[in-house]
Amino acid sequence: MPASQPRSRARDRNNVLNRAEFLSLNQPLKGNQESRSSGRKQSGQAGATGAQNSNPKERRQSQQLPEEDCMQLNPSFKGIAFNSLLAIDICMSKRLGVCANRASSWGGARSMINLLGITGHGIPWIAGTLICLVKSSTLAGQEVLMNLLLALLLDIMIVAGLQKLAKRKGPYDITPGLLDYLTMDTYAFPAGHASRAAMLSKFFLNHLVLAIPLRILLVLWALCVGFSRVMIGRHHITDVLSGFVFGYLQFRLVELIWMSSNTCQMLISIW
Repeated sequence: MPASQPRSRARDRNNVLNRAEFLSLNQPLKGNQESRSSGRKQSGQAGATGAQNSNPKERRQSQQLPEEDCMQLNPSFKGIAFNSLLAIDICMSKRLGVCANRASSWGGARSMINLLGITGHGIPWIAGTLICLVKSSTLAGQEVLMNLLLALLLDIMIVAGLQKLAKRKGPYDITPGLLDYLTMDTYAFPAGHASRAAMLSKFFLNHLVLAIPLRILLVLWALCVGFSRVMIGRHHITDVLSGFVFGYLQFRLVELIWMSSNTCQMLISIW
């Protein structure tokens, strides 16, 4: 034992790291230890607070996700039926859009279908009604023409308002024409041509004395005008069918607010 102690002392003296200038390398710095310990404490506190803060969010998400998944996996019967009918409507409308562009199967007949659609525009009908009203000399004729003008103006306003609310686009990306912009017929639902054709045909059938062949031709004209809009890709089938329904309702509205002959003469005198 006494001999081993001098040997260990000699080794310590011969060790270079035991010199005074190297003593700082053998001992760890207190500042580093404190900074590391404080960093660990802060990271631990931050992790704990983050876990506390994230727990309510995770709990909310865990509570919401199963409900959303159940809604997506188990939709209601009404939602399934509505989406199925909508898909069928879009598919059938695209199939019937045979004149949507020049490359379509009936692309050569596009100009003729557009010409048929012009017969259902509101601007030509309003202009024609005004010309006939100026040239009319009978009280009964002026009464019918004034109410027809009222019906055409109501049709434009009602259809434009419904289209602005629905904002449904057609099956094909087709820009509206100049007459469409003038009558504010820029969206697909409901079809303005179909509503106007249905309203006009019903109006003429009730207030004009026509032979049976003319009555049949008038109904066929309304149907052709409505479905011509599907052929050129501007409207869906449901847009046209709803247009027919709204056209009939507009006719009933005009019948309810029918202007008498005296009222029409007063308005004509003011004009």
